[in-house]
Formats: sequence, structure tokens, C-alpha cells
Amino acid sequence: MGIKAALPKYELYLYSTVLGLAMIWAASWISEVSTSNVNRKTFKTSVKPGWYYFGRKMDTADLEWMMWFSTFKAHILFALSGHVLFAKICSMLAVQYRSLVYLVYGLLAVWTSMGWTYITLILSHCILLYSISLVKIRWLCFATGLCTLATFKCEPFVSWQVDFVKGDFELRHILFYGGCGFTIMRCMSFALENCERKDGNYNILELLKYNFYLPFFYFGPIMTFDKFYVQVNRSDLTRKEREMWNISVQGAIHLGVVIVVDVLFHFMYIVTIPTDMKLLRHMSDWALVGLAYFNLVYDWVKAAVMFGVINTVSRLDHLDPPKPPKCITMLYVFAETHFDRGINEWLCKYVYNYLGGKHNNVLEELVATLCTFGVTIILAGTLPGSADLGLL
Repeated sequence: MGIKAALPKYELYLYSTVLGLAMIWAASWISEVSTSNVNRKTFKTSVKPGWYYFGRKMDTADLEWMMWFSTFKAHILFALSGHVLFAKICSMLAVQYRSLVYLVYGLLAVWTSMGWTYITLILSHCILLYSISLVKIRWLCFATGLCTLATFKCEPFVSWQVDFVKGDFELRHILFYGGCGFTIMRCMSFALENCERKDGNYNILELLKYNFYLPFFYFGPIMTFDKFYVQVNRSDLTRKEREMWNISVQGAIHLGVVIVVDVLFHFMYIVTIPTDMKLLRHMSDWALVGLAYFNLVYDWVKAAVMFGVINTVSRLDHLDPPKPPKCITMLYVFAETHFDRGINEWLCKYVYNYLGGKHNNVLEELVATLCTFGVTIILAGTLPGSADLGLL
């Protein structure tokens, strides 16, 4: 969609130079503010001891980043490493059963982390949407999926479903809503693809293999069923030239970015500072502009690294997942302003392009745009800013 033309290299170099110098200048102001206010009362809850030998404290305000790369990194690494190990063994001994191994390992991992009652809830959603897909009525599948998603937005359905998860560990709510939300989106993709299938139906085992693929289960990204089905059932696992080298480089880059962010969090408290309005009023314009820009870029970096880690694992499984989001600084074409490429592809395939047809009719285009906006609101929830996400 839209025109995608690259800017001239000299123009990109000019912009990069100007932006780089400006950000270095702004970073010096933010670092000075962070150092001089490290002992403020409002910082005590989020600025914690960091590098002991250097006497530096660390910004720990972003719970999601800390969860991935500090608090629960050992658990996440253990689960993903186990997946890679079993997948590699299966691909060497019995490649035709590798998708089944993904299913069994994913089920065991979800059961271990969330309990059998949560598995029951997930299976109920899968069975419901699979049953509806057998009717092969597209609008009914879509309506059922959206209604199921809506049950996580209103009472008493939310409380009833949350009770399926026992315990009160820190990740409980994140894993619950992530697993359920992505499950319903995957089930909708399966149901809609089943409607398009002319000869017979996909069996429910294919849906379970698709849904319980562990790297995608809790945090995404969304990969449509048609692509996943073709790639996961491919018998020829020969890699392209230098493919493993590229995967290794990608993994090394992600590790390097994690280290860089960790270092920056010891010198610039970009997540904690915006929570102190009194301090913001006394900061210079340069520091405020830099703080706003660094927070925007940091949100992109966080998503790119999290998606990138998952993508690296799935590429080891011979899949071709959606790419991480594009850096916000490089968004100069409106057609590329989507953030999550997987959800963007899902929305375009099943809503926007399906309703918009050839996109040459104003009325069809308007209906497709409004429907895409509406579905985005349901997917994103009724939180402030979800309307802006829908517009993008």
C-alpha cells in the first residue's frame, strides 16, 4: 500500500548527522539531570542500586524491560533454549513430526507456567472458534472472534476468566492477557483461512499446533495461519547460503542492544524522570526535547529487541516470521507508520484489503478504513491512546 521510495543517501546522511549531534547534546543535559537528582524522593521507588563498584544507580521503572532482561530472564532463556534444543533434535531424527513436538513442548511450557486450568480456558476458545469455522461463514467467524475478545474487556466475564489462573506471581496478568488475546487472533486467522479452503477442512490438531507454538504464544508476533501451515509442514529444511551466519549476527546485535540499554539506564533515567512533574518544569528545553525523543526511540528499541529475540528463535525453526517494527526515526512514508508488522498484516489481510477490494471505490475504502479502525480499538482495548493506534 502507498508509495515506498527510499530517500537519497546524501539526504539520509545529512539528517543522521544533524540528529546525532542534537541527541548527543540533549543526552548530556539528561545525564546531568539524572546525576544531580538521583537521590530525589520521587526516584526512590524506581531508581535502584546498579553498578556497585562505579557507584551508579539504575532506572528500573520499565517493568516490561526488567521482566525480560532482569527479573525473569533465566526463566525465559530456559524455556526458549529448551524449545530450540528439542526442535533441533526432532529436525535431525524425525522432521515430519517437528510440528507435533512444537505442540507438545508448548503445551508443557504453558501448563508449567500458568496451570492446567489456564490450558482448559485456552482450549475452550480454540474449540469454540474451530466449531464455528466448520460452518464456513466468514462474517460469523469474525463476529465470534470479536465477541470472544470483548469478553476480556467487560465484567463479569473478565473476573470469571482470570480465576482460571491460580497464584499471584508478578507475570500472572501479563501472561494471561497476552496468551488469551493472541490465541483468539490466531484462532480467527485459522477460522478465516478454513472458510477460504475449497476442499474439506483443516483438522483441529493443525489449529493446536499453530496456537501453542511457544515462541509466539504469549507475546506474539502474529503470523497468519496460511503462512505458518506451509512453513511448519515443509519437509526440506535446507538453509540458504549464509543464513545461519545472518541469524547469529542478528542474535549478537540483540545482545549488544540489551547491553547498551543497560548502560544507558545507569546514566540517563529516561523512564523515571517523566513521572516527576516538578522536575520537568525546571528542565531546559533541550533536555525536554531529548527526553521525549529518547522515550519514543526506547519504546521502539524495546519492541524491536523483544520481537527480534522471538524472531531469531523462530528462524532457527525454519520459519519466516514478521519483521520487527521499523525505527521511528526512519518513518518518512505514511504507508509504513504501522508499529507491529504482524498485526498490521493480519488487519490488512482479513479486514482492510478484504473489504476495500481493489481500493478504487471511495465508499468501499471508507468502510474498510472504519472497520479496520474499529477492530484495532477492540484489539488494543479501551485504553487512552488506542484510538490513535487505530488511526495509524
